[in-house]
Parts: sequence; C-alpha cells; structure tokens
Amino acid sequence: MPDSSTPDSPRPVTLVTGGSRGIGAATCIRLASEGHDLALGYVRDAEAAERTAAAVRSAGARCVTVRADTAEEADVERLFDTVAERLGPLTGLVNNAGVTGPLGRLADTSAETLRRVVDVNLLGYLFCCRRAAKDLAAGGGGAIVNLSSVAATLGSPGDFVHYAATKAATDALTVGLSKELGPDGIRVNAVAPGMIDTEMHAMAGDPDRALTALPTIPLGRVGAAPEIAAAISWLLSAEASYVTGAVLRVSGGR
Repeated sequence: MPDSSTPDSPRPVTLVTGGSRGIGAATCIRLASEGHDLALGYVRDAEAAERTAAAVRSAGARCVTVRADTAEEADVERLFDTVAERLGPLTGLVNNAGVTGPLGRLADTSAETLRRVVDVNLLGYLFCCRRAAKDLAAGGGGAIVNLSSVAATLGSPGDFVHYAATKAATDALTVGLSKELGPDGIRVNAVAPGMIDTEMHAMAGDPDRALTALPTIPLGRVGAAPEIAAAISWLLSAEASYVTGAVLRVSGGR
C-alpha cells in the first residue's frame, strides 16, 4: 500500500464517506496533513463538505467532494468511479457515513427510522467494502477502516439499540472481511469511538447527551473528533502494517 511516510511513493488516495462534518471532517484534515489525497463523500450538506475540502486543500492535498447516499448501490458505484477518474487508484477507505435516528426505546422507533439506520450503517458499509475490495485488490492492496462504536458492546438501551445492532454488525464485517481480503494484501480494521463531542447528539435529539454521560467515562471527559481521526490515520498507515481484523476502542475506558 502506498504510504505517505515514504517520500518516493505515490500519495495515498483515501475515500472518506460522511466526510463533511464531525469525525469524518477531522479524519479528512488529519489525513491531508499526512500526505493523503482525499475524496470526501457527503449526503446533504454541500456547504460543510466544501469547508472541509478547503481545509484539506490548504494542507496541500487534492480533494474532491461527491454527493452520494451510501445506502444506494448506484451512488456508491458513482462515488468510487469518481475517485478513480479524479484522483487515481484508491489505496484506502474510511467507512464513516452513519445515522442514528431519534433517541428512544426500540418499541417507540418507527419502521422508517429502522430501515434508514440499517440501510446506511450496514448495507452502505457492505456496498462500500464490496467495491473497495475490488479496487484495492486491483491496485495491489490497501486498507479499510470501518467506524464502529462502543454501542456495539454496550447496547445503548433507551437510546438506540437499533444503531448499536448495526455497529455490532460492523465489528463482524471487519473481522470476517479481514480474513477474506488478507491474501489480497488488504487490511480491514475498525475504530469504536465512545462518547465524542460532535453534532450527532444534537441531531439525535439531545445536545447535552455527551456531558450527561461523564459519570460513566473512567477518564472523566468526552472525547474529541481529532482523537478518533488519529486512530484512523494510524490504522491506514504503514505503522499498522501487521494489524488487521482489529476493533480499536477509543472510548476513555467505557
């Protein structure tokens, strides 16, 4: 896999889905500072996507933004085609696009919300991994990092057990695909964030959710998006060349 730490190697080309805000945006900016060229996928906020792209370009990296709903197979194919056409062969995928729906008990959650969460968080990851597997194998290898969550093991009762279920599926996908793609030179890992200070909580209906969780966090503070970006960056790098099938928990001890 091309690596930014090797001066004579090509620049890595990394696709980050859900790259306009939060962890996705922090990851794009971190990777740009480490020599990656970026493709930034987003579903609705074009203004936020362009702000992140501007920050990426100011770090000296190339960046393309592509509106794509990863729950739609045709959108995923178009997204990856655009990466190849505009930036060159893909070397890495960060599967970050995700939704939670409103906070609440499963018994009170609409069928529409359940379908959307499963479609984006699971089917979307599968679509992206399937295409990345083909593109990375054609290029001689690479790396995939899936965004999981501590919800996969904590279950998130009363908040969004449906979201937690999709993240448990992400962990299974990561382990299974790492074994399937290892012979092709493709590493597959996941990062499982804990309570992180992003807009996700407000979008789910509780802007103060991260702060109210403080008593449950052994380190006594909420995490920041750049801390998750650092873990993702390491898993994509040559320093993690013997790491595959891992789910790296970045959660302050939760």
